[in-house]
Amino acid sequence: MLILIAGPYRSGTGDDPALMAENLTRLEEAAWPIFRAGHVPMIGEWVALPVLRSAGEPSVTGPLAADVLYPTAERLLAHCDAVLRLPGESKGADLDVAIARQRDLPVYFDVADIPGSRAS
Repeated sequence: MLILIAGPYRSGTGDDPALMAENLTRLEEAAWPIFRAGHVPMIGEWVALPVLRSAGEPSVTGPLAADVLYPTAERLLAHCDAVLRLPGESKGADLDVAIARQRDLPVYFDVADIPGSRAS
């Protein structure tokens, strides 16, 4: 399965780049267990941030961010088979879950619940 890892990125950071980097690290920590379980992990920011940079937008707070960040996750969900929702307040992650549910995709709240997980 291709599994979108959803959780806080900008939320709660006050747009502090160091705090956003910490949030991205938390999201990425779920990548190995998903991969080890036989799946492909995906994080929207892995796609959205290079897209923003290539459009000449250096910041996730810039004018193009709204046109790229959430739409990237929505486009990715058209190809994903499931979502892993990590803890923490996040409008974007909540939107990912809502889209996944509309598309009848499984939503996991613990990596141990993902099929093939060694923690399950």
